[in-house]
Amino acid sequence: MRFTKMHGLGNDYIFLNCMAGTPDGLPELARRLSHRHFGVGGDGIICVCPPDRADFKMRMFNADGSEGAMCGNGIRCFGKYVYDYGLTDKRHLTVETGAGEREVSLLIRNGVVTGAAVGMGAPVVQPPVALSIGDREYEAIPVSMGNPHAVIEVDSPAALDLAALGPLVERHPAFPGRVNAEFVRVVNRGELEMRVWERGSGETLACGTGACASAAAMIAAGKLNREAVVHLAGGDLAVRWDEESSQMFMTGPAAAVFDGETAD
Repeated sequence: MRFTKMHGLGNDYIFLNCMAGTPDGLPELARRLSHRHFGVGGDGIICVCPPDRADFKMRMFNADGSEGAMCGNGIRCFGKYVYDYGLTDKRHLTVETGAGEREVSLLIRNGVVTGAAVGMGAPVVQPPVALSIGDREYEAIPVSMGNPHAVIEVDSPAALDLAALGPLVERHPAFPGRVNAEFVRVVNRGELEMRVWERGSGETLACGTGACASAAAMIAAGKLNREAVVHLAGGDLAVRWDEESSQMFMTGPAAAVFDGETAD
């Protein structure tokens, strides 16, 4: 089985061309290939599949084998994969995801995709909920980007013990289906700092849907402009919440790392 390792701001995935057929046992395959020591290593796998109605269909599985509805960094890499590997010559694509169809506009330099702008859909920002964790109280803002997020404003995301705190938010009783947890600090009205604990993968260097959810939460709270830069451990994403359409747009890089072939 051949694969391509790709990443968006260090949020890395193993891409499989499934246009001719999907392998059996994708959850187990995701767990095996994603393992950082015994596999290829990644935050999960992404399958390039035949569409029902769009240009392509994207299926993504987290490192623990659970299937995710949407991945912002992954869909930028998805666009790069299908263009650079000759599956399409379109620069504007419609991709089916578990969260619905997403529009992807490729950024191309010298015939190679360097990134993409993605229409991420309309964020749904809900009223804050109080989370009791140990002897601390946190206020989390639930946001749906087609997948669930809990955005928590803190004094210093960098100072958090995310390995301890992240799983407690992910599996908090307030979120029975588990949740992606974002810990944010508003730098100024045009910049947001964020760390993320992704359900099924743990801490990652970046999360596209999480960046959009975090920006939406802070915009709804009146603390951030509708167009802003989100600073993540792996780099920066530009986000814009369009007032007229209510859609969130995200722009960022996409990179290929290497091609390979599994031994079994």
